[in-house]
Amino acid sequence: MTDMQHITQRIDNATIDAFQNDGAVVIRGLFDADRLADLANGIEHNLRHPSPRAKVASRADDPGWFFEDFCNWQENDAYRRFIFDSGVGEVAARLMRSRTARLYHDHLLVKEPGTQQKTPWHQDQPYYNVDGHQNVSMWLPVDPVSRQATLEFVAGSHLGPWLMPRTFMDNEAKWFPEGTLDDLPDIEANRERYRILGWALEPGDAVFFNMLTLHASGGVSGKDRRRAFSVRFLGDDMTHAPRHWTTSPPFPGLDQELPAGAPMEHPLFPLLYPR
Repeated sequence: MTDMQHITQRIDNATIDAFQNDGAVVIRGLFDADRLADLANGIEHNLRHPSPRAKVASRADDPGWFFEDFCNWQENDAYRRFIFDSGVGEVAARLMRSRTARLYHDHLLVKEPGTQQKTPWHQDQPYYNVDGHQNVSMWLPVDPVSRQATLEFVAGSHLGPWLMPRTFMDNEAKWFPEGTLDDLPDIEANRERYRILGWALEPGDAVFFNMLTLHASGGVSGKDRRRAFSVRFLGDDMTHAPRHWTTSPPFPGLDQELPAGAPMEHPLFPLLYPR
């Protein structure tokens, strides 16, 4: 059985319905050991050779280290093999109920052992330069992830509204002007009010979620290491939404090439499905 046959067989109607209804779903054992080993080598290469877009997202006094990097598929051979050859584009299209799936960007997130920095509750789409509903992000760990360190999601929050994006460490509104969007509710203080989804994960398990689904994660304890590779996908109705501020990640100069409301048909966002 080919990679493509294996992973597409895992996407049944119940999985698609769960994604559409809840805004997040886990698919167990989606990728095999060889695919994960190649991706892990790409992650280690990325750590040794960070891009200009890389950042440390933990404080200087954190006993661990939280590293992020973005948009490296054109330079990282392992990332490119995964994105183009694993069949994940078709998985994304089917979950989105979209005829097509385009790459938006890749995102590396590594929390080294002992990292205390949590990822606070947030939506992803307000940080971006896209509008539309047919989108999905994949979050794939290459290390085991405990329930305490995994991503958590507020089921149904992908239905809106958009909430104010803020910097994770300083809580600053660097994107939409203060007051233009509602602030996030205090989910941690009122967890019983929400249906919160989250799964302990083994390498090969993948989580898929809508870019508007509220999500968060904890730090990592002991000797645990949490290397995760995320890929964002755009479906049929996604369009360019130029911003007056620097998005995360930035796409400098794109507003000179794609007008507002245009489909994301550009070499930076190659078509993954159909091919």
